[in-house]
Amino acid sequence: MALDFSAVLSGNYGQMIVQGMEVTLELAVGAWLSAMVIALVLVVMRLTNHRILTFFVAAWVSYHRNVPTLIQLMMWYFALPTLLPESLQMWINDRNAEFIFSMIALGLCQSAYFSEDIRSGLRAIPAGQTEGARALGMSYLRAMWSVILPQGIRNAWPALINHTVLLFKNTSLAMAIGVAELTYVTRDIENQTFRTFESYAVATVGYLACSLFLMAVGAVLARRFQRAYAR
Repeated sequence: MALDFSAVLSGNYGQMIVQGMEVTLELAVGAWLSAMVIALVLVVMRLTNHRILTFFVAAWVSYHRNVPTLIQLMMWYFALPTLLPESLQMWINDRNAEFIFSMIALGLCQSAYFSEDIRSGLRAIPAGQTEGARALGMSYLRAMWSVILPQGIRNAWPALINHTVLLFKNTSLAMAIGVAELTYVTRDIENQTFRTFESYAVATVGYLACSLFLMAVGAVLARRFQRAYAR
């Protein structure tokens, strides 16, 4: 059988691929934002050196880094909703439960990686930075937000970019719970057209292009951070 990419790119199939990529990007952006917010909270909690908070963050990181992401997705979609009131289950189901739970699961999982990346970046900051901020009358939270965290994020930027690319690729796991992202629609198109190579080749190019774009943006921002720091 001769290769024919038009068979999977034309008509409804092309529209399905575009819609699948849109869902993939929406899922990745939503999970990234939630992961970064949670990661910053986890870092601040851990830096307080409070025993209970430190234990909580360590347990959070250990769970999300050692349990397969696919298991976490299934836990959120199949198991945890059974603990909710029936009315709340129906409300969530009416609002695309598959997408909501996959975004939550991916965001929580990635927050563990982001928090460790940022914590590693903070270790490279001299202790005098914190002492100087407090000496200027800043509170702990103000010093962390205005002085320490920006430097820690800059130091952790390469690792954060790598894990951002990993998060983008892990959105493909959401197909396991029925999210119509790029991998899901690719399999659907392959089942309908029997154009296996063409279908997965298009998906491969889509994932590769987005991943390379993320890495390029990360490299540009890293150079800007370095120039700003050099000043």
